[in-house]
Amino acid sequence: MGQGLWRVARNQQLQQEGYSEPGYLTREQSRRAAAGSVTTTSHRRQVQGGIDIYHLLKARKSKEQEGFINLEMLPPELSFTILSYLNATDLCLASCVWQDLANDELLWQGLCKSTWGHCSIYNKNPPLGFSFRKLYMQLDEGSLTFNANPEEGVNYFMSKGILDDSPKEIAKFIFCTRTLNWKKLRIYLDERRDVLDDLVTLHNFRNQFLPNALREFFRHIHAPEERGEYLETLITKFSHRFCACNPDLMRELGLSPDAVYVLCYSLILLSIDLTSPHVKNKMSKREFIRNTRRAAQNISEDFVGHLYDNIYLIGHVAA
Repeated sequence: MGQGLWRVARNQQLQQEGYSEPGYLTREQSRRAAAGSVTTTSHRRQVQGGIDIYHLLKARKSKEQEGFINLEMLPPELSFTILSYLNATDLCLASCVWQDLANDELLWQGLCKSTWGHCSIYNKNPPLGFSFRKLYMQLDEGSLTFNANPEEGVNYFMSKGILDDSPKEIAKFIFCTRTLNWKKLRIYLDERRDVLDDLVTLHNFRNQFLPNALREFFRHIHAPEERGEYLETLITKFSHRFCACNPDLMRELGLSPDAVYVLCYSLILLSIDLTSPHVKNKMSKREFIRNTRRAAQNISEDFVGHLYDNIYLIGHVAA
């Protein structure tokens, strides 16, 4: 645009000086060109609130010509760092463009271990033709199978050599995996009490406040929707594990696994009372202290009061 105006001004100067070669504009042509250029410039700036569309389109075209950054031109460490932020689907798409980079074993190993933290096959010598990309597909398939039928899912993992037929290995796999359906997992653990025992021992409740430890426990092992034998089993196992992780605290407070069991039940009932919209008359702190100390007489009033405050401020222990 500026160059066109410069040519118009130059032609006018040359005509004033007497030049009339065919390559230059006449005075009338110069006038029309200048008027047309000003009109075009004014129109561009009036569109979209004064934004110069011409320059926007020109800048966009230049960006389109540049295209995407070619990861193969970057240092390998930087390329792998960029690709490590992709999920499995996007990494498969990236392999269509950067096959050597996106199919790297380290990237797929990171995806496997970030989703399934423990598998028996991680600690074994890889078989011939092993690849972490193939393992990811098998783990994803096995998880989907587990979420439909837990027993078939575990059998699938064992048939592929991913898991050993051991309650401890299965418990570690469940503890380090977040893709399993919690309802199906609850059914499976109710049937496999040997796996449940090993799963409970994987929790470390050392130096944790009782309601917080109970929340963490029910975050991994979901509580049943109704009271029953399975809930009693879970609370019993938690109480023994909590005492085993905090022997000094138990001696200081004079608590036993049976006393912790009573406190856990009291916390669950208090959680329901304070969070349920159907309960209009909420339990007061004084009532909770009185009821709890009536069931477990050796517990101090201050300790029970702190339990109430935790539920009141943070919320349900089994949500």
